[in-house]
Amino acid sequence: MEDLTCKARMVASPPRRPPTPADPCALVLFGATGDLTHRLVIPALYNLSRTNALPESFALIGVARGRTTTQAWRDDLRASLEKYIRGAIDENAWRRLAERMTFLPGDLADAGFYETLRGELDARTATQGNAIFYLAIAAQLFDVVTQNLSAAHLLDQPQDEDGVRKHWRRLVIEKPFGHDLASARALNAQLQKIVSEDQIFRIDHFLGKDTVRSIMAFRFGNGLFEPIWNRDRIDHIQITAAETVGVETRGKFYEQTGALRDMLPNHLLTLLSMVAMEPPVRFDAAHMLSKRAEVLAAIPEVEPGCAVRGQYGAGDVLGRPKKRYRDEANVAQNSGIETYVAMRLEIENWRWAGVPFYLRTGKHLSKRLTELAIRFKPAPSTPFRDAVEGMRPNWLHLRIAPDEGISLQFEIKRPGPAMDLASVRMDFRYDDWFPKEPNIGYETLIHDVMTGDQTLFMRADMVEQTWRIVQPVLDAWAASADLPAYVSGGAGPAEADALLAREGRRWLPIEAA
Repeated sequence: MEDLTCKARMVASPPRRPPTPADPCALVLFGATGDLTHRLVIPALYNLSRTNALPESFALIGVARGRTTTQAWRDDLRASLEKYIRGAIDENAWRRLAERMTFLPGDLADAGFYETLRGELDARTATQGNAIFYLAIAAQLFDVVTQNLSAAHLLDQPQDEDGVRKHWRRLVIEKPFGHDLASARALNAQLQKIVSEDQIFRIDHFLGKDTVRSIMAFRFGNGLFEPIWNRDRIDHIQITAAETVGVETRGKFYEQTGALRDMLPNHLLTLLSMVAMEPPVRFDAAHMLSKRAEVLAAIPEVEPGCAVRGQYGAGDVLGRPKKRYRDEANVAQNSGIETYVAMRLEIENWRWAGVPFYLRTGKHLSKRLTELAIRFKPAPSTPFRDAVEGMRPNWLHLRIAPDEGISLQFEIKRPGPAMDLASVRMDFRYDDWFPKEPNIGYETLIHDVMTGDQTLFMRADMVEQTWRIVQPVLDAWAASADLPAYVSGGAGPAEADALLAREGRRWLPIEAA
């Protein structure tokens, strides 16, 4: 395709609706001194403070081991905010948040600590008893924390004599939601013994991005696209999540996880469920989650022959030399953990029967890119058989990162006397039309927890379906030592190209996608 780009033009639209007001509440943040808190949770809460989206009556209680003080904890988070927020810090917004922050040191395995936590919550009468327990901790600690919260009755939602709930209690857990199908089922069973499903918010920052949610608006808000969103008009769909970074300081975590567990059951299959779902009756949590769950239930288990893995070797990424995965910190010299995955799957329902979906994700690739690319079936070339050497397909790109937007590739006639076609791309970019607001993806999700909206979260049955889909691949890889290497800064192992080539297709180049 030549570099011929048509700029999109925005037409008049109604003013933006204000967000749903959040209830007064306290947020208890387990893992308050950890990396996740510094990189994502506190910057998101700061951005909510900056946009006045936090409840007027709000408290943040940080929980972690150690003997730091509340002021030292605030100062540490304020310093790290400089690294994760673009532009100058709004000191008034930070002060509004910092004034509501309290650090509570404690041993998460000590049942007595939770009585102390109860006292802290009870002292904050302005929050009206509403509380969020955010587990920004390692997955192996979920059990001990939730059991202790339950034993201390901190997850209870009592009712008055008229059956009206006195306050709400909600639990936020970070991915991975299990390590495989068996552990996901065990985690769900454990949680459902102590809380109801409507209290559980399984958070995935991908779903907080505007362009992810725009998939639904694009499909169902336009009469142009939904009629062709099916097996009759779509040849195949590619979903890519390419990263230029390696494992960096996360070697210990990655050795227990790998690319498949880290990205497929959560990010990529979630994106697939949104692009492939049937139209909901309305955009509320019950209808949206049910339609996404239907898609996942219709995906057969992936056969091991339809999946490829790889591990990055040495190379250059964005002009900088990079070492191989096995030379990273906290990584075994004989590690069999994959840093790249490509997979082919299908959805066995009326809309998508016979349409392959190709998913790929990897580290130390040539470009950072997250997008869904829909290839439409080509038009008949008969009218142009004497003038054109083959018809090029139409592509629709839904870009999640880094340049959020939507583009459509189509054919036009070149100027001049000959019937000569050229491929052009009509491009919409969010940054061209809307003010760039600081957003890391968690702001919407945390606000949704405060309002009780589960639309952008994962339900228990959906989590189990995603693990069911990939479990045969996990089993096969656990029994095999075959792990192709790929050069850092490239597009992944050659075996991933062969996965599509055997069906006469090929990946879009990451550099040009």
